Amino acid sequence: MHPDHTTPTAPTHTPPKGRGRLRSIAFTLALGAAMFAAGAVLLTPDGTTAPRPADHGRAASAPRGSIEALQARVTRLPKDPGGWAALGMAYVQQARTTADPATYDRAEKALRTSLSVQSEDNTDAETAMGALAAARHDFPTALHWARRATAGDPYSSSAHGVLADACTQLGRYDEADEAVQRMVDLRPDAASLARASYAFELKGETARARALMRRSLAAAATPADTAFAHNVLASLNLQDADPRAALAETRTGLTAAPDDAALLETRARAHLALGDTTQAVADYRAAVAIAPLPHHLLGLAELEQSLGNGAQAEESYAVLRAQDRIREAAGDPADTDAILFEADHGNPRRAVTMAEQTLRARPFIAVHDAYAWALHRAGRETEALAQADEALALGTRSALFRYHRAAIHHALGNPEAARRDLTEALREPGFHPLHADAARDLLQRIDTTP
Repeated sequence: MHPDHTTPTAPTHTPPKGRGRLRSIAFTLALGAAMFAAGAVLLTPDGTTAPRPADHGRAASAPRGSIEALQARVTRLPKDPGGWAALGMAYVQQARTTADPATYDRAEKALRTSLSVQSEDNTDAETAMGALAAARHDFPTALHWARRATAGDPYSSSAHGVLADACTQLGRYDEADEAVQRMVDLRPDAASLARASYAFELKGETARARALMRRSLAAAATPADTAFAHNVLASLNLQDADPRAALAETRTGLTAAPDDAALLETRARAHLALGDTTQAVADYRAAVAIAPLPHHLLGLAELEQSLGNGAQAEESYAVLRAQDRIREAAGDPADTDAILFEADHGNPRRAVTMAEQTLRARPFIAVHDAYAWALHRAGRETEALAQADEALALGTRSALFRYHRAAIHHALGNPEAARRDLTEALREPGFHPLHADAARDLLQRIDTTP
């Protein structure tokens, strides 16, 4: 999974967003096992168990009721801050699923209403405001609200989850680890275990990430939680060059949530890795029909292009350009997909400018990678290498990141370094519809050059 998307947090909270997933950190997380019935334990770094601290966490702020039920509740009880906060979080979840920006506006209106009714000690609304800001990729604002929420209620697991998300995307990885640890200590549930899984995945420790995501799956309380866990597990299988296991995982997940766009996209990537481009196209199209998010559109378009279907690819590229015009008009920083799209299919110099703007507000590893690729495409190889090294500094296992750095190394006249990165990238042979073939061609050229 790309480090900028699917973000590997439980769906009842705000995940970090990018395409596959993503300075080594000395701090080792002690991670909670979801063993509620028999008494939960804490998993220590040496594999032993220790008693888990008492769970003082409150119920997660994400609502269990439907939006319609919550609307009826606030109509009946207009001075209920909890009802407005729950409705606002429900809108955040809906917007992340439908990619409808207007729904974020409805979420903000509901949350502002909650805060106007109760301006102090309103942790649910503050946490939801942080989740909303993160969903909009405004991570400095997400950090502000998360810190306000955790200061007001240090026992809120949900608030610590939003704090972890914001710190991760702002490149504050040690602080993110501390927030995840606190979240697990308070509530070792699907959401906290998913974030713990991601913390290890960012460091390239996929075995630990997988074990924790299995525990998150066991603790899943809703079909959405279940689908999310299966999607992350499938993505980890793809990273480990096991597309058949990934395909089986996505099929299981889609049984619980047949219209989950993230699972459909991951199943498309599994089909692509297995050489079944017909099914890959079908799954990408299904994902786009449900949620026309940039990474779904870009994946579909580049797959169509790789198959020689230029007209179909251009349809998706046209939608991406329209989405970017809307983003630019709103003055919002670009996501990594927009930067990579502009670098590969537009103006690389503009992609550099976009990446510089985004990096100032969001120094996350996926942004460093997109900046590196834009610089490479613009011919600025020395600067590109510094950014590519930063993208891989945590030890993240990303085939796309490795390919990007390999191309930069080759351009700088270092074929041995390029070979090392290409070999790692091609452990995941279908990592990209266009760049996987380019990686194989480049490796062959290096190997046959005297």
